[in-house]
Amino acid sequence: MKRMDIVRDGIWRNNTIFVQLLGMCPLLGVTTSAENGLWMGLATMLVLLGSNLVVSLIRGAIPVHVRIPCYITIIAAFVTVVDMAMNAWMHETYLVLGLFIPLIVVNCAIMGRAEGFASKHGPVASAIDALSVGGGFTLALVLLGGVREFLGKGEIFGLQVIGSYPDMLMFVLPPGAFIALGMMLAGINVLNRWLEQRRAAAPETARERA
Repeated sequence: MKRMDIVRDGIWRNNTIFVQLLGMCPLLGVTTSAENGLWMGLATMLVLLGSNLVVSLIRGAIPVHVRIPCYITIIAAFVTVVDMAMNAWMHETYLVLGLFIPLIVVNCAIMGRAEGFASKHGPVASAIDALSVGGGFTLALVLLGGVREFLGKGEIFGLQVIGSYPDMLMFVLPPGAFIALGMMLAGINVLNRWLEQRRAAAPETARERA
């Protein structure tokens, strides 16, 4: 598999949130602001990068019948490191993200990459996959957090964008996450269809010019 294909799949074409709809718990729980989404996404990316690399390096030594417990143990080790590091150096952010950091252990997207990719590829490809999937996951969290923060309070990353904005509490609360995500998925589907039509029309245009 070409490296650019890995990057495109992870960030957009097979995005964990927008296409696979995995990892919805942190998506809906912490995206009350773009900043929260950014830090949660980066924490997940670090865990994904570490676990992918380790699984890829020792994949030949892991017995097939215990591979899932081994993957969980590896992921849990990296989650513990990230959890303790954020508690020590980013305590305020740690308090905001709360329980969702330990829950990275059971994020099906991370387990899926360990089983579906890292266990079958080398460390370089696994690292690229982790950064791409983690980047796509972070992108989704930041976009949803930004949309909710803007619609709810008229802010982006805590900066007031619209003065005297009438707060819309619904978008800050959990139901607003579902509504905002639904609108984003609808917009992404329209965009993807438009891009497919452009790609399909490109060869016909080239033939007509020839």
